[in-house]
Amino acid sequence: MSSSSQASQQVPGSEFKEKLPLRDGFSTRLGVVLATLGSAVGLGNIWKFPTLTGSSGGAVFIIIYVISVLLIGIPVMVSELAIGRSAHANAVDSMRASTPNKAPWWLIGALGILSAFLIMGFYTEVAGWVFAYIFKAMSGSILSTSSEVTTAAFTSLVTNPVLSLVWQWVDLVIVGAVILFGVSKGIERVTKTLIPVLLVLLIVVAIRSLTLPGAGEGLEFLFKPDLSKVTASTLLAGVGLAFFKLSIGMGAMITYGSYFRQDQNISGTALRVAFSDMSIALLAGVAIFPAVFAYGFQPDAGPSLVFLTIPSVFASMPAGNFFMVIFFILTFIASIGAQVSLLEVLVSYVNEHLKINRKAATVYSMLGLAVFGSLAALSSSLLSNVKLFGLTFFDLFDFTSSNIFLPVGGLFICIFVGWVWGKEKFFAALTNNGSLNNQGFVSFLFFLIRFVSPVLVLLVLLNGLGVFS
Repeated sequence: MSSSSQASQQVPGSEFKEKLPLRDGFSTRLGVVLATLGSAVGLGNIWKFPTLTGSSGGAVFIIIYVISVLLIGIPVMVSELAIGRSAHANAVDSMRASTPNKAPWWLIGALGILSAFLIMGFYTEVAGWVFAYIFKAMSGSILSTSSEVTTAAFTSLVTNPVLSLVWQWVDLVIVGAVILFGVSKGIERVTKTLIPVLLVLLIVVAIRSLTLPGAGEGLEFLFKPDLSKVTASTLLAGVGLAFFKLSIGMGAMITYGSYFRQDQNISGTALRVAFSDMSIALLAGVAIFPAVFAYGFQPDAGPSLVFLTIPSVFASMPAGNFFMVIFFILTFIASIGAQVSLLEVLVSYVNEHLKINRKAATVYSMLGLAVFGSLAALSSSLLSNVKLFGLTFFDLFDFTSSNIFLPVGGLFICIFVGWVWGKEKFFAALTNNGSLNNQGFVSFLFFLIRFVSPVLVLLVLLNGLGVFS
């Protein structure tokens, strides 16, 4: 093949690879899908999705969420993946390589890295609680229908500064160990194992939940829409969840896209990941809500659903302790994929942009997060009275990343791809230079990313800032 024909087969921006050191990457198409899915799943499927579904009207909220995934989640995801694969670099350098005339669009990548750092600051603490609850469930100490017992167990964990830090650091070590092995031997290999295990455990709990007397009421709540429950807040919550659920706006998809194979079908991968992620979220709802309704608990328990309500639900059923252990194991497994993708955003930047070898970059990132995350870990104990803008460090990290940084990053991704990167490069990246027969779908995606998605993301940002409250 001639050099000119070889060049024509390159995805735009791939020439930037020559300026970077040889990088690891995903080795198989299945590995790409499962690793990306692992990033999207996270605690959101087991915690945030059931929480918002329970407090926002059940089935009607799910419909809004699915429509929002199609209009926001998938277009923004494919845009980030395309930018990452085209540049074959970390989030900052990917944006820099994709930017004409040296305009400061690289700040989108920098904001993604900052978002990932903030999210990991509090996410590692929540994951640490989940890990601790595996052992609490094994000991039987939280197997009680008494709200006083479950509340005391949770309070004793989050208000103990030593336990809060230890469980957070244990979680960090586990996630860091995956990153230390690299992309193909670490991230890809682990997610290939954990995602199937997660599905099996989730199915086991769901089957048990469905066999309970009165489980049908929970299924009706999940799958029978009540249009009278549609409110402005329900609509905005559905749009917001779709945006945050797929790990977009935080540099993770740009980073993972940079590890994609050149022949990977980006739009097809995004569709598989989005619908698989929605399926896992629905499966989590099937595992939780039939049991919640069967034993007379309230579906709108909010953030306390996992740590306070779920133990009481399992305590009410035969062999409940066994299934509670399984539930917290699968919840922790779900958290691993998302944390790995977030830590990889930091490590890839430190490794490539700051020219520090990968192992050292991983250790430095972990140490930085251990120090920074301790502010969130101690927010319910030693630092409970230290507040900025009326928020503890835990709540501040959560609010700033979720309500400001992520939607701002997503909004500018839409503007950049739709109006700066442009249709030609977008088409070349998503059709693999015309080798894929998906031009009609890509045209639709480009229309969404240019005109529809930015409007909806702007609504998410304004809602997060309290404009509509």
